[in-house]
Amino acid sequence: MTMAPPRLSRSTVTGYSLGSVGTGGFATLPGLVLAYYLTDTLGVAAAVASLVVFAPKALDVLINPYIGSRSDADAARTGTRRRFLLLGALALPVFFALTFAVPAGASTLVGCLWVTAAFILAAIAFGLFQVPYIALPAELTEDYHERSRLMSWRVAVLAVAILLFGAGGPALRELGGGGRTGYLLMGVIAGLTLGLGMLGAWRIAPRSIGVDVDHTPVETSSGHGLADSLAAVRSSGPFRSLLGTFALQALAIGCMLGSAQYAATYVLDSEGAVSILFAALVAPALAVMPMWIRLVRAWGKQRAYFLASGLFLAASVAMLGLIAAPGPWVYAVVAVAGIGYAGMQMLPMSMLPDVISDHENTATGSVRAGAFSGVWTAAETLGFALGPAVVLAILAVTGFVSSTTDHPVAQSDGAITGIVIALAAVPAVLVAASLVTLRGYRLAAEELNRSGK
Repeated sequence: MTMAPPRLSRSTVTGYSLGSVGTGGFATLPGLVLAYYLTDTLGVAAAVASLVVFAPKALDVLINPYIGSRSDADAARTGTRRRFLLLGALALPVFFALTFAVPAGASTLVGCLWVTAAFILAAIAFGLFQVPYIALPAELTEDYHERSRLMSWRVAVLAVAILLFGAGGPALRELGGGGRTGYLLMGVIAGLTLGLGMLGAWRIAPRSIGVDVDHTPVETSSGHGLADSLAAVRSSGPFRSLLGTFALQALAIGCMLGSAQYAATYVLDSEGAVSILFAALVAPALAVMPMWIRLVRAWGKQRAYFLASGLFLAASVAMLGLIAAPGPWVYAVVAVAGIGYAGMQMLPMSMLPDVISDHENTATGSVRAGAFSGVWTAAETLGFALGPAVVLAILAVTGFVSSTTDHPVAQSDGAITGIVIALAAVPAVLVAASLVTLRGYRLAAEELNRSGK
């Protein structure tokens, strides 16, 4: 008789969840304010700003799979992923602060180059932490439902982090007087907060993942390069389906994040309304997470994921009403999207370790979690990076005019419509497409859960 894996300790769940302060903050704050910082503080044209926002993170498409394979190699050699986690946690705060530290008096060109260089280094530092961090759940527990529990707490902390950075970031900017000084204060304080959260996850990372439950050395993969990571993707049909779904939804959320500040300023006529939009989107996660846990036990993760995505899709379509009738009603619609958003975060992240375990069980137990998480985080990063770039491209096409803090510009009706398209129509289309890829997800663990075995 096979004994059930032990329940995760409270300290392990807490420590792992704290890592979401780093991952949630870095995914949220640049997507929220970086494009706006470039166009409305530094005076960078929207088309150029789109390249600045997209290019550094696009490099992660190559870098993160490589980091994953190196993390696997290091785990095979040392029995832990802690070194990568620590390096990322220490380096990210420095480069994040530098991204928003363009010196006073610097020209638009100098400021553009400064932000590009600093953001590239910040993205690399983040990858050093994020890739092994995403690999940890498959190594912390083998239990289908414990992974859901772990991810529910992680997403709850993620919700707090998104609220903290989404609402607190702009508030810090205003506390610092706005403009370049305000962004510098925001960058320093936010960067330090990112690092502290990441150190919490570093503390609980396993020190002996190179052995199985009987303390027998686990076979490790002989290849640890980009080609091996891509081969791992090709070898797992469930991973391809889950990855496609998550990547499309990351792009959808990236578009919504990237357009939120523009929607607040030019559609709702209040720059500070972005904080309310973020609270409406993210706060429901704190209340509805127990519901998603119950649905997983009753339906399985895939079916619950369909429901979460459907709620987000319906709310996105409803937000198109901002074109005809902008107003505070949108906050209630965004709250409905937030219920779906909570599930769209928790469910795929708890499904990923199921896929990794399934692959490793059929691949003679080789240590490949880093390879999977490297490709996964590359797709996620690309989606979030493309989001603001897509928004800026739409704004450029629909006639948005960039400005500086001292010389604001009124926007045309076409530009306002473009903002709403980026906020609502594009995410709706992307999430609809993700439902098609989710249908292809097939995993033995799902079938066992549905049958109650």
